[in-house]
This record gives sequence, C-alpha cells and structure tokens, in this order.
Amino acid sequence: MGILDGKRILVTGVLTESSIAFAAARLAQEQGAEVILSSFGRQMKITTIIAERLPHPATVIELDATNEDDLAALPERLGGNIDGIVHAIAFAPKDALGGVFLDTPFESVSNAVHVSSYSLKAIAVAAKPVLNPGAAIVGLTFDATVAWPAYDWMGVAKAALESTSRYLAKYLGADGIRVNLVSAGPLKTTAAKSIPGFEAFEDVWGTRAPLGWDQTNTEPAGKAIVALLSDWFPATTGEMVHVDGGLHATGA
Repeated sequence: MGILDGKRILVTGVLTESSIAFAAARLAQEQGAEVILSSFGRQMKITTIIAERLPHPATVIELDATNEDDLAALPERLGGNIDGIVHAIAFAPKDALGGVFLDTPFESVSNAVHVSSYSLKAIAVAAKPVLNPGAAIVGLTFDATVAWPAYDWMGVAKAALESTSRYLAKYLGADGIRVNLVSAGPLKTTAAKSIPGFEAFEDVWGTRAPLGWDQTNTEPAGKAIVALLSDWFPATTGEMVHVDGGLHATGA
C-alpha cells in the first residue's frame, strides 16, 4: 500500500534523472500512482527516453505551457481525470541571470515570468475540468523572500510563482483543490547549471544548513512533493514547504 494508491498524477519538467521532477515521478510510482509526463518540441524525445528509466512505463503527452492550443487540448490528452499536478517548469533568458539585473530588458523579464510563474495558473486552469475533488497541485520554487546572488530575474519570477500559488489556493479551494510549493535548497540539476554563479550557494549551504545539505540528492524534495500530493495534507493549501536542510530558519 502506498500513499498515492489509485491516483493519476501529471508531472511536468522531466528532462534528466538528476531533476527533482524525475525524483517526484519515480517516488509517486513507488507510492502507487499512475504517472503521466509532459514535454514539448525537441524535448519530447529526451523525456520519452528518460521515462524508460522510471520503475513503470509512463505516457508522455505534449504540453507547452505557453501554447494556448496545447493548454486547450490538455484534458483530452490526459485521457481521464487526474488527482495531482507537479509543476516543475522554469526558464529565464541568459540576459536575465548572472548579475545583470539592472540591464535586463523587459522582453526577457516577461519571458521568465510567463514560463516560470504564469504557467502554474495556465496549467491549473487548463486541467481544472479533469481535476478530481481533493486533487493537489505542487510547484517548485527557490525561496524568493530574499534576494540571491546571480538568480536575478528568476528570483523575481519565483516570487511571482509563490504569489500565484497563494491566489490559486484561494480560488481553487472551493473545488477541493490544494495548491502548495516546495522550496528546495540548491541542487546540481540542469536548471542550476544554467545559472551563472550558482556555485556560490555551495559554501553557504555546506556551512549553515543545520541538517547539512547534499546538492546531489533530489529525493528529499521528491518525497515532500509526494507527501503534498497525498491525502495526508487534506487541510493544507497556499503553503511553501522548505526542503533545504533548515537553512531558511537560520541567521548569520
């Protein structure tokens, strides 16, 4: 018996085995869920290959979270009702990261916010007709209550994501749908490698996290996602759960 027995879960953002999304998909299957993955464009082939490394087969459907046609087709492509969504989608152009905050043009800011923040609302609304009562949506953030070096406009986009999740929690609560976020510490994922200067976080977490922090282990974040997808948090919504070794709670 698993805590997700009988549930169908859509997991976005699976591109590599080192991703939090992959850990969430694997753990969800191990806890009894049927997992559906989404991808788009040239990434479809990559996601399909990575899907073969999960414990059980997983269907991969087309979903570009910024494409209105894909969003409109989402309920049909899911092939039935679902009980949860993992939002693991984020992107910022190179000129929006790495210490160039003051020089980033609005077009790049808009792109980052559209993909990384608005997409949470877009997918939630698109999937709403097939979300079962008691369904859970779980997104990924990197605590945007403070400014981080190098993170720049992605930090702003994550702040928008965090606010979006709270508003979704407010407006979807009447339908029994929960919306929460997991704020993971820095992990050596493909997304992290794309941020210039992200290695600056290594020493900070290594010396300040009370529980310590392994930047290669995505399982703690994956477990938190699965827990929030389950029925074990029936009255929790609009929350951000830190999975960062406790660093968020410490001072200098």
